[in-house]
Amino acid sequence: MVEIVATGAPPAAASAGWAKAERALKRDPVLKRVVRQIGPCTLSVTEREPYEALVRAIAHQQVHGRAAEAILGRFLALHPGPFFPPPEWVLALPVEAMRGCGFSQSKVAAIRDIAEKAVGGLVPTREGAARLSDETLIERLVAIRGVGRWTVEMLLIFTLGRPDVLPVDDFGVREGWRVAAGLETQPKPKELAEIGAAWSPWRSIAAWYLWRAADAAKRSTFKPQ
Repeated sequence: MVEIVATGAPPAAASAGWAKAERALKRDPVLKRVVRQIGPCTLSVTEREPYEALVRAIAHQQVHGRAAEAILGRFLALHPGPFFPPPEWVLALPVEAMRGCGFSQSKVAAIRDIAEKAVGGLVPTREGAARLSDETLIERLVAIRGVGRWTVEMLLIFTLGRPDVLPVDDFGVREGWRVAAGLETQPKPKELAEIGAAWSPWRSIAAWYLWRAADAAKRSTFKPQ
C-alpha cells in the first residue's frame, strides 16, 4: 500500500479540481460513503522531473522509508551542486561509490539505466511528459530496468498530477474497495478496472480515497455501511 504524505496544501487550481472530483465520485454509492467519512481530498503533487522521481522510486523499493532516505542522503551528498544529481553525473560516478551509499547491485544497475534512458531521451522532461498520454508514458518507462507499471502510475499521480489513473494492481487500492464495499475478498485487478471505469476522469482521486479507506479500516475508524 502507498503511504500518502501531503507535502503542503494543493495549489488553488488543484483544490478546485479535487472538489469537483469529490462531487463526481459521490455519484458512486460506495465512494459516496468514503468521501463523506474521509473528508476533503488532500492529495498533493510533488513537482519533480520524471528522471528524479524514478531514481527516488528505485531507492525506496523494498526498503523502509527512513532507510531509503538515508541512502538517498548519502547519494545526494556525493554531488557538489545544490540540485538533484543529473544523469550525466550519475553515469560518470563509479559503481563502487553508489554501492557505498547503500544501494544494492540491482538498484545501482536500475538507476544507471534510468540515467542512460534520460540522456537518450526515453525518459522525458516534465515539459515533454506533458505532451504524452498516460499509456504512452507507461509503455515507454516500463522498458527501463526495475521500473514496472505501478511505479509509473505513482509517477503519473504524485509527480505529474494526472487525475485519471487507477492503479488496480495496488494492494491498498483493492483493499480500500473491499472494506468500503463490505466485501469478504478483494476484487481482482480486472474487476476493479471495470468498476472504476465509471469514476473517470477522476480515478486518481478515487484511488486516494480508497487508500485512505484502507488505512482507516486498519485503525477501525472506517464504517463500510
